[in-house]
Order: sequence, then C-alpha cells, then structure tokens
Amino acid sequence: MPIPFLASVVMDGWPSWLPGPWALTKAGSALGAIAVTKIYASGATCTAERNMHGRVVMITGGTSGIGAAAVYELAKRGAQVILLTHHEHNDAFLVDFIDDMRDRTNNHLIYAEQVDLRSLHSVRKFATKWVDNAPPRRLDTIILCGSTLTPPGKARTETPDGVESTWQVNFLSNFHLLGILSPAIRAQPFDRDVRIIIPTCSAYIRSPSLDKALDKKDWSPDKAYARSKLAMMVFGKAYQKHLDAYERPDKLPMNARVFLVDPGYARTPGMRRWLTRGTVWGLIVYLFLYMFSWLFLKSAWMGAQSILWAVMEGSLVRDKGGKVVKECMVVDCARKDVDDEAIAKKLWESSDKLIEEKEKDAAAKRARAKKREMEMEEEKKERERVEEIEALVNKIKKGKQKEKEKPKSGKKAKNGEKTA
Repeated sequence: MPIPFLASVVMDGWPSWLPGPWALTKAGSALGAIAVTKIYASGATCTAERNMHGRVVMITGGTSGIGAAAVYELAKRGAQVILLTHHEHNDAFLVDFIDDMRDRTNNHLIYAEQVDLRSLHSVRKFATKWVDNAPPRRLDTIILCGSTLTPPGKARTETPDGVESTWQVNFLSNFHLLGILSPAIRAQPFDRDVRIIIPTCSAYIRSPSLDKALDKKDWSPDKAYARSKLAMMVFGKAYQKHLDAYERPDKLPMNARVFLVDPGYARTPGMRRWLTRGTVWGLIVYLFLYMFSWLFLKSAWMGAQSILWAVMEGSLVRDKGGKVVKECMVVDCARKDVDDEAIAKKLWESSDKLIEEKEKDAAAKRARAKKREMEMEEEKKERERVEEIEALVNKIKKGKQKEKEKPKSGKKAKNGEKTA
C-alpha cells in the first residue's frame, strides 16, 4: 500500500482529497507534542517484580484512587491484602469492592478490617487486637494511603475526637497506628523484609514550620494539608530511627525499613475534590476541561507505580530505610527540617500527649454514653414492669367485675321462673 501511494504522488501529484503536506506536518507536530507531554506527565512505570505470594500487606485508603490501584497490582501478584477502611463489614460498597477485586485478581485473600482514621479509639481497637495475637502475626508491608483534604474555600472541620480533620486523618491516626503496631513490626523474623510505605505529596515543600501549631486564625485548607504531609515525613524519618534503635533478642540487625513515596499528582477522588472546590459548578468546569486534567495528571494506576516500586524493588534491601522515593527512584528530600531531630522529638512528644488527652476525653464520653444507655435500659425495664403490673391489676379488676355481674343475672333468671 505505501509504495503504490508514493508512486501515485510522484506520477500524478498530491491527491486533492488529502490535506497538504504543511497541514499534515502541523497536525503531526501537535499530536506529537501532546503525546510527549502525556508520556512525561505520566511519570515512570515500575519495572520491579517480586513474588508476593504469602506476603501480608496492610493498607489504608485501599478502596479508591492510588490505594485501590496498588491493591489490585499486589493482589494480582498473590499478596494477602488487609484493607483498613472506615466502612463496616456489611457495607454494600465494601462487599462489592472486595468481591470485584477477588474476581479480577483471582485472589481470595483480600479482607477488610474496620479502622476509622477519624477515631483514635477505632485505630487503637484494631491495632491492639493485632498486637495481642500470639504468636505474632505475619506482616510484610504497611501502606498508609488513607488521607483527606478540605477543598479550598471550605470551613475548618473537626473529627469526633475534637481534632482538626486533616491533621488527624493524614497524620495523627497514622502516627497512632504505627506506634501501637511497633512491637508487631519488631517481632518479625530477621529474614523477613518488612517495608512501611508512607505516601506523601510535594505540597510538603510549601508547608509552614512544625515548630508552631496551626491556629484557627492562620488555618487554610492548603496549609493544613501541606503541614500534615510534612509531619508524616518528619515522623517517617524518626520512626526509622526508632526501629533501628531496637536491639533484637537474636542480636541481628533490624529488618524493617520506612520509605516516603511521592506518587505525584494523579486523577484521584481527592484531587478531583480539590480541583472542583467541592461544588457542583466546580465539577461542571472540571468535566468541561477534563482534557487538561487527562493530559497533565497521572492516572491512579500510574500514581501507584512508585509505591509498587518501593514495595517490590530488591535493591532497597541493601540500603537503610528513611529514603524518599519519586518516579521509581530514590531522590533527595527538598527540605532540611525533615531530618531535624529536635523538631521530630517535639512532634512525637506533642502527638503522644494529644492522643492521650483525646483518648481520655473520648473514654469519658463513652463511659457517660454507656451510663446513659444503662439508665435508659433500666427506665425501659421499669416502665415494662409497671405496665405489666397495671395490666395484671386491670385483668383482676375485670375478673372481679364479671364475678359481681354473674349473681345478678342468676337472680333475674330465678325471678322469671317464679312468674311463669
């Protein structure tokens, strides 16, 4: 086909039905520029492979976005995946999601545990149950994809624990979870390659310092989100030192490594919520300009590539943890204060203190609620007893009334017989 066409062009000239060479050159250049931009914006693809059969992966935020893409890839490779989600076990969405994931990956080792990052008590309940298991349960990988954000222009919100939502979901609950799971991580055999993956975001670069708390006056959605990501990076580095400082009973080196992963900007529900400002009009504009988000933002699957690389890359075993991963390679951190031990110590201590304070308050609320519930139950039982006694009394009264009426009817019958 190409040779006869070229011969026709040489012999008969350029076909009238085909646009001119200059128009084709412009169209080809435009399409080539779009393709190059898309390939560049999509980032690197994970080339690492690893046998995941028998490995246990615990993940938050695994039911949507980048987390769901990571769950699919790991489950497809045979990993046992434990989804930590705020949904209840009988939630229709969760049941359908797990069934669909099992069918697509041909892996039935996908389970869910209810862990609501908006509740410190929920985190403690799950983590203590996991740690209390004897012998220690196998744990190969923890991926902390769960996060939230407040759309620009929206008001500051708090969790039921009384903590700013972005701070608790993105940092404090993850800090709490890893703090309680620390014994389970350190109890893993020395030959088990344990990896803790903490997804972050380049927004941490513009975060205000962690030296001071973010007051309600200075609060903004952008600052709150960036600060929570910076806090997770500082904590991730400090947590690696915490693990390294542990002396194993067998005197062998520590086998757990923390990796801070920047997946890049992707078309996830969180990004869509941010771009649309959480409004219907914003969603209409987003759909109208979807071509630009498709061109410049990664898909959720491409966003998961760096996470998968951090989970499966074999060369990371030979190095220490606490590294930053971006585009499937180890990179330098963009802020020096991430390695500041004084800031890390202050953050750790203040977070411990805040969790202790909020858990005490929550425990007191639960105790009061339980007391009210017991009182209401007692009142209900008392009402039922009173109603039962009243019903019995009414029944007795009715019986006596009937007994009184019987002799009268008997007398009337006898009087009738005499008259006859």
